[in-house]
Parts: sequence; structure tokens; C-alpha cells
Amino acid sequence: MSVSTILLPLLLLLSGSSASHFHGGTMTFNPKEVNADGSYTVDIRFKLAIRTACSTTAWANRWTCQSGNCGNISSNALYNLDSSSGDWCQWEEVMIRNVDTNLPFILQQFNGNWITTYVGDILWRLRTTVDLGVRSDTGTANRSPQTTVIPLLLVPVNCPRDFQLLAHDPDGDLVQCRQALLENQECVDCSLPVPSIFTLKSPCTLSYLNTSISAENTYAVQIMMEDFPTASITLSYKDGSQSNRTSLLSPLSKLPVQFAVRVGAAVPSCAEGEYLPRFLSPTPAYGTHFYVAVNNTLEISVRAEALYSTVTELLVSGPHNFTKTTTATGQFTIRWTPTADDDRQDHSICFVSQALNNDSSSIKYHSELRCVIVTVGNLSGVPVGLTMRVSSVTKLNETYIKEVFLQQLREELIRRGLPADITVGLRKVQALSP
Repeated sequence: MSVSTILLPLLLLLSGSSASHFHGGTMTFNPKEVNADGSYTVDIRFKLAIRTACSTTAWANRWTCQSGNCGNISSNALYNLDSSSGDWCQWEEVMIRNVDTNLPFILQQFNGNWITTYVGDILWRLRTTVDLGVRSDTGTANRSPQTTVIPLLLVPVNCPRDFQLLAHDPDGDLVQCRQALLENQECVDCSLPVPSIFTLKSPCTLSYLNTSISAENTYAVQIMMEDFPTASITLSYKDGSQSNRTSLLSPLSKLPVQFAVRVGAAVPSCAEGEYLPRFLSPTPAYGTHFYVAVNNTLEISVRAEALYSTVTELLVSGPHNFTKTTTATGQFTIRWTPTADDDRQDHSICFVSQALNNDSSSIKYHSELRCVIVTVGNLSGVPVGLTMRVSSVTKLNETYIKEVFLQQLREELIRRGLPADITVGLRKVQALSP
């Protein structure tokens, strides 16, 4: 796939029909263990959003095996995640599968309908390729990228915006996004006439570029996320076979990422913090990596403001059992306590702040999409080396770095989830030329 900007023929123009429901979905997987009988356990997590009340019972275990040995489901549970009144409800299905082999297999869910398109009702399809082969570079089973997304993202028609999709790979692979393809059975109808107002930029950024009032509508996004090794590797399988994978030629995983973008009425100003909410400190930066031990609680503080609208909600997509609370206008706290089932896994949390226009509360605005990564596990006693480049307007010396900077660094690492008893030491200081 070219790393340059490409036209994005993966958006279906939609109208707001209450008869249709689908607002998109994602799927990721994590290998768990090799069992005593030689079978493999894999943790598969699927998020689905629809425009109905938050009831999950009708959607349990609808995945079908399309290729390979998909094994058997040993446990399956569904959890409500978050909702936006009148628009969508999202939940997560945690599906534990036991498979006899670690060869690739394909799971699919197929149903109707996307929120109705202007040419009629469009069925939807989600398709995931799972490959648990043992990697020659890590010596462990392959893991998929971790991602999630808010099911419906809002943007005013006159405000170009980038939606940076989270594309974190726990194996350190290169992650790329592309349009879903009909020939790969990754969508039902991928060939509808498409407005040229969106582009998909490498690696995984959806850009809204148009500023014409004629673009006001809702669009369905159908993307596949793939991971590629940074150097050639070999995947080894239980039956003795092997598969060679090369960078940007042979994807290791194929994951669906589907959601909707609503292009709304124009605003007098596109500047963040006026009508559109903007994030303020202590909101973590995009891509911040947190660490938390099992049964410990991670807290993420989020703050947003706008001059001519009122921030009313924080919309969140993340691992099940997270909570969110409003502490003041525009101030929120996300809390998540991982269990043993989450151990040794990376999880993604994405959020947007939502505001209502001060003159018309029916008009909603969204902030940028902000995402972070959470690694679950006990890091006690593990030495970690860190190389940093530090700049200052005043001259730095080793004493200041040891007595002030390292203490500030330690406090920040603890805030991000590392144990409170960590020790931070200085090995070497090297002055660099301006």
C-alpha cells in the first residue's frame, strides 16, 4: 500500500433512517496460552455499535467461521460500554476460543443494515483474519494491532479535520490501513458512488477535506487495519509448516475498523476552543502509554472547554468495565481496573468530548479524537533502559538533572501507572550541539 495520500472509496453516503441500525465495529485478538492437550487459547474482543437501546442479548455469538480451523468457544460474554443518546450504543463481546492448531483462520459477521444509504438499505460485513503462528523475531505467537473508535464522529461542514485512528501493535509491527475490498469479502457493497471529500493517509488517518455545504450528511467508513513485520520473519505452525512474511507485502493480521462520520452544519469558527471543544491539561496526549497491574485502578483525567458551546459529555470506547464520571463542567475521570483476564495484554482507550451549542442545544460538536494505550502486567523488578533528549532555555547540568528532572520523570511515570516504589537513576549525560 502506498504511504502517500489516496482517495478514499470506502464511504457510503447515509441518511438518518431509524429502521436501520449499524454504526460500525472493530475486532482484535490476543493469544493466551498453549494448553496441556496442545490446543491454543485466544482472546478475541469485538466491539459493535447500533442505534438502539443498550441491549446486547440479541447479538451474542453471531460470528461464523469462514476459513480454517476456528476452534470452539469456551466462554463468551457481552458488556455495555458507552452510549450517546439518540445516536448509538456500543458494547464489547469477549470471546475465548480454543483451537487445535495455530494456523490462520477467518471469522465473519454479516447482517443488515447500515443506517440506510441514499440508494437503499446496505448490508454490513465484518471479517477478521487471525494468525497465531509463532514469530521468528519474538519466539511467541503473533498478536494483532490494538484499536478502537467512537462509533459516530461529528465535524462541521466547513472545518477540515483529521481523525487519527489508533494503530498500536504490541509486537512492534508496522500498522497500515486501507479500504475494505469487495473481492476480499470485507464489505457487502464497496462500489457505491463516493464523494471525494475524504482521504485515507498513511498509516491510519482519515481526513475530511471538503468545505462545501453540499457535503452535509452522514458517511459510513469501512476500513481494514493490517500489521506488517518491519523486517522479514517466519511464522511457524504446529503441523511443521512455515510462512515467510515480508514488510508491506504479507500482512500478519487483518482487522475490520468501521464507524460513521456525520458532517453537520457550518460553524462561525473552526478554531478549537471556540465552538469545537479543545482538550486541556491534564488530558493525556494522543498515544500516551499507561501501565497498570492487575486489580489496580488506572485513572485518566480529561478536561475540555469551549467558549460558545458547553461541554456536556465525554464519549469513551475502551475495554469493558471502565467507568467515567463528571467531576465538573468539562472535567471527567476515566477509571479502569483490569482483571487477571487482561494480564499481559495491551488495551486501547479512545474518547471525544461533546459540546452543545449555547444558542441551540440540538447542535452538537465534537473535539478531536484522542486515544491512549494501556499495558496490563506486573513490572516489579524489571529494569528498563530509557534514552531521552532534553532541551532547556537555560543551561542544564548533571546535578539539576539528578535532583529535579529525574524526580519529575519518576512522578510522571507513576502517574502513568508504574509502581510507586520504582527507582529512577541516571547512567550517563551527553551534551549535544544545538
